[in-house]
Amino acid sequence: MSERAKPEMERAGERRRVGPEMERAGERRGVGLTSVLDATRYQSYVYAYPHKTAYRRIEPAVSLAELWAAERRDSLFLYLHVPFCEQRCGFCNLFTRPVPPEELVEQYLAALARQVHVVRRALDQGGAFTFTRAAIGGGTPTLLDARQLEQVVAMVRAMGARNGIPMSVETSPETALPDRLAVVVGGGADRISMGVQSFVESECRAVNRPQLAADVHRALRAIRDANPATLNIDLMYGLPGQTEDTWRATLHTTLEYRPEEIYLYPLYVRPLTTLGRKGAEAVDQHRVALYEQGKAMLFEAGYRQVSLRMFRRGPAAAGPIYCCQEDGMVGLGCGARSYTRTLHYSSEWAVGARGVRDIIDRWVRRTDEEFAVADYGFVLDEDEQRRRWLILSLLSDDGLDLASYRARFGADAETHFPELAELEPHGLAKRSGTTLALTAEGLGRADALGPWLFSEAVRTRMAEYALA
Repeated sequence: MSERAKPEMERAGERRRVGPEMERAGERRGVGLTSVLDATRYQSYVYAYPHKTAYRRIEPAVSLAELWAAERRDSLFLYLHVPFCEQRCGFCNLFTRPVPPEELVEQYLAALARQVHVVRRALDQGGAFTFTRAAIGGGTPTLLDARQLEQVVAMVRAMGARNGIPMSVETSPETALPDRLAVVVGGGADRISMGVQSFVESECRAVNRPQLAADVHRALRAIRDANPATLNIDLMYGLPGQTEDTWRATLHTTLEYRPEEIYLYPLYVRPLTTLGRKGAEAVDQHRVALYEQGKAMLFEAGYRQVSLRMFRRGPAAAGPIYCCQEDGMVGLGCGARSYTRTLHYSSEWAVGARGVRDIIDRWVRRTDEEFAVADYGFVLDEDEQRRRWLILSLLSDDGLDLASYRARFGADAETHFPELAELEPHGLAKRSGTTLALTAEGLGRADALGPWLFSEAVRTRMAEYALA
């Protein structure tokens, strides 16, 4: 962590650190696959690379206009972040503040509108660009009332994202209200995602999520009435007190709504979360058993597995092609990340309540000049670009297209990453034609295989972040 960043976090009264699973990833150098498989399979949820704990202060800051002018801009992802929730779940390490004062919410929306204007102007300077995907996430965007949600949807359009492209919005059982759903679905959202975790109230209370099953059912009916093309339901296995019987009951109830997508998340206990402060533990053997049970039930119900967490019924949503390995993402809002080929950037990040409040309070006071630059992130050299492509490809059901890799990087993936040869002998991957894809066993171990492929530079930064 840079000397400039340290005092800000000290004032916030928070020791910024990653969980034990990421400390292990940060300490591991040159470890063979056998040693990795002997350890926990739940090391880190790798939905992006490099990990955000590898980000640092960028000095000098990079002009967004110059940065994006050098990028492919024909298929971009637009993401708007609303870092507010009605409560903080015990397992949550997302960048979010529960129960924000209304004055802060209004200040945040005003700052977000300024950022939209600044970033749109920066993109315009480089010529034509096209958004082919959009999402409004958090936090819980539908914590905002209908009037405020209308402002956010208007910002999506102000950025140049046309109506009709796939757009996702996060919600919660308490805030999935008809008037709010009408705004986002009417504004173009074709996918609504809601974290349910469990239909068993005692399991929810155990993770500081005192939701009522009646509220969950009301919310799901409201979403179905709003009629988005895709309903996604997030569930969690390994919760305190959860058994095979209660997990089966939650899955059965979920399937009654016939969601197009279901995510099965393993419980992680991370530092600075409520469960982490209580010293709770997640048991590997229990999580593995529940994962296998859930996977079998979803297969029987006609779902296919897309990744360790994602299961889908029916075809993927139609729309322009977006390739997460090479197409860019423009993130707006405090906590949002943006991805270009050579630079990933964001605002600073924290988990603890005091650190999150401090960062948001500073962010709403940012000037237009500060919004016009990237000043915190990670510079990707050629090796990191190759690793990002490899990891994001391999951890999905499509697998790594070896021919596309060679065309993009000028050499075989096995030449750059000889450790890939270890996967097939362990039954974790299988080559078919020009594709190297994880087997069912490999997908089940994705949270260990991802960190295994991290570069030493990223691991070192993550370990330094844990000690900062």
